[in-house]
Amino acid sequence: MRIFLTGGSGYVGSAVLDAFVRAGHQVDALVRNSEKAAVVQARGGHPLLGDLSDPATYAGAAAAADGVVHTAFEYSARGAQVDAAALGALLTPSRNRARFAIYTSGVWVLGNCATPTDESAALNPIALVAWRPAHEQRVLALRDRRNPAHRDSARSRVRRLPRDGGGHLQGCGEQSRPRDRPRRQSLAARLRPRSRGALRARRDESGRSGVFHANDEGDERVNDLVAAIASHAKTSPSIRHVPLAEARQKMGPYADALALDQIVRSPRARAIGWNPSLHSVAGNAARLSEEWRRGKEAAA
Repeated sequence: MRIFLTGGSGYVGSAVLDAFVRAGHQVDALVRNSEKAAVVQARGGHPLLGDLSDPATYAGAAAAADGVVHTAFEYSARGAQVDAAALGALLTPSRNRARFAIYTSGVWVLGNCATPTDESAALNPIALVAWRPAHEQRVLALRDRRNPAHRDSARSRVRRLPRDGGGHLQGCGEQSRPRDRPRRQSLAARLRPRSRGALRARRDESGRSGVFHANDEGDERVNDLVAAIASHAKTSPSIRHVPLAEARQKMGPYADALALDQIVRSPRARAIGWNPSLHSVAGNAARLSEEWRRGKEAAA
């Protein structure tokens, strides 16, 4: 198959690129510059120079693909508008009825869920991602528009990751977390991009549409993770608990995302045979810390 991928050099997109390349598919990945193009090419993809905010730079490649996978996001004040414009280009109807579309969302759309919550739960998004449910529905609506008699013919899917954006724990030594809530959101999968890439391939092969969560269901608290990582760090972590009101003043709506208390379950993903490669960040702190150190050394 020929796949069009946004964010192919990013934290999530690079794992998706690896999974499709390993499966023998051709991947055209949107990149912003020659440096990122080299990264994609080294991983076996075909880079396409363009800009997510300018659909004209990639609409043709997206329309020619057998499937589109949207993992990119512009972290700016216009992020939601850019995402909407990108969906307009990526979801253009095609004569290829087997074509699929996969959209990357996150569990922040669930809001607080202190009891186990799966893909069927009603949404209660925090303000930071209040726009995302509408974008999810645009993708899922492809099933109705393409072939009302066979709703799964378009194979439109939304995958929700344990966090909207890059690896949360990568910056845990530099960020303060609001104290008001314990934050039990499962974060382990954020450090294991290969697990998500495998889920991407499995969903493509299964032909199933709808919403899929992708987390390890470890329910580890941030304090547990910090304690485990600290035991393998060269310096002692400096931790200060910040009241939510103060955090909002400093971080804006992002503070409410960090304060969420979430217990997320992924039964639909597991039903098609997906399982994360690791099931605990705290239990694998030594290995993950070493991988992080090697990555920083290689980057330097």
